[in-house]
Amino acid sequence: MRNNRIDPNTLEDLESRVVTIKRVSKTVKGGRNMKFTALVVVGDKKGHVGYGLGKSTEIPDAIRKGEDAAKKNMFTVARNDVDSIYYDQLGNFGSASVLLKTAAEGTGIIAGGPARVVLELCGIRNIRTKSLGSNNKNNVVAATCEGLKALKTPEEVARLRGKSVAEILG
Repeated sequence: MRNNRIDPNTLEDLESRVVTIKRVSKTVKGGRNMKFTALVVVGDKKGHVGYGLGKSTEIPDAIRKGEDAAKKNMFTVARNDVDSIYYDQLGNFGSASVLLKTAAEGTGIIAGGPARVVLELCGIRNIRTKSLGSNNKNNVVAATCEGLKALKTPEEVARLRGKSVAEILG
């Protein structure tokens, strides 16, 4: 598989969105320790997206750490000329699966909350999705990203098969 990670320092206009913030408490001898976890997705709406999880005792620190982790995990998404995907793909992570289906121009983003955030920030405008299995937000975001990472352009498929793009597309 190709290495499609990118350097976030080369990108401009990165937008970040918080998917969820959870309060986690740990009971210790002196009482309860409260911490927060923030799931953050970062993208430039031009085909680059990443997600990260930040943990801290304060919410703003957790969000900042989540953004930093997301920037480190950014990757490039293969999109076609109508800002959709080239073919249907199933992304899996843990017990969550997300089915990504191509869509014609004008369809819009038909997706649930966590998957919608990822698709909007990577610049896909026309797609249909269905979340299967677990509805854990962390796993749904990760499954959506795994599905998008696995996508290839027709040029890449043709090169791997040793054929021309015209032969691949029919």
